[in-house]
Amino acid sequence: MNDAVVRGLMETFTAIENNRDIRAVVLRGADGHFCSGGDISGMGQGGSKAEADQAAWEFNRAFGRLATQVNRAPQVVIALLEGAVLGGGFGLACISDVAIADLNAKFGMPETGLGIIPAQIAPFVVMRIGLTQARRFALLGERINGAAALELGLVHYQTEGEEAMQAQLDEVLAKVRRCAPNANAVTKQLMLDVGSTDLESLLDRAADDFSQAINSAEGKEGTTAFLEKRLPDWAAGDPAAGDPVS
Repeated sequence: MNDAVVRGLMETFTAIENNRDIRAVVLRGADGHFCSGGDISGMGQGGSKAEADQAAWEFNRAFGRLATQVNRAPQVVIALLEGAVLGGGFGLACISDVAIADLNAKFGMPETGLGIIPAQIAPFVVMRIGLTQARRFALLGERINGAAALELGLVHYQTEGEEAMQAQLDEVLAKVRRCAPNANAVTKQLMLDVGSTDLESLLDRAADDFSQAINSAEGKEGTTAFLEKRLPDWAAGDPAAGDPVS
């Protein structure tokens, strides 16, 4: 996870932010690995201490901005987790809406073993798996496989091998297609805002969102399609979407 990767991901998510034709984003690594963490190889070398400190700050904080952006993306973010899922990769897994892990994937937070800290990912890890489990990973540097990650609630599906992972991804994408894109985006935002404001204010906003949704073109199409026992237009023509009344 270097500067170029962070910038590229941020540019991608910025470009699609208002595009409801893009329903999902799939994050995947290469060569059998998801992400082994941040590239810290050149940090702390060359220049003054003040310059080195500032460069490290900028690099670290940029990843936090990326994590926030991906976490709040209106699309469904799906992570395919295989091989190394460490450090920043662990953080990306924690901000995905749906995580599919290979049985033999290796999850961990190795930062403290390197004398550094999981600065930007720590809050997202706590939100995903809770404080007590996050402490264990961060303070012991333990690593777990895909089966343990599923049991912990870090991931949603566990598969074994390329073919099984692709099949699970296809199934998840078919389910995404059944859901209205704007309804998904508003629902995701509402859920992420739990705890950021008082409950009554949030429920007032939820009622506003609901009334707008049910009277929107998307809401009218969805309810009409249900009554007519057919797929709504955003899922029509997709055989993977399945039986409209099931």
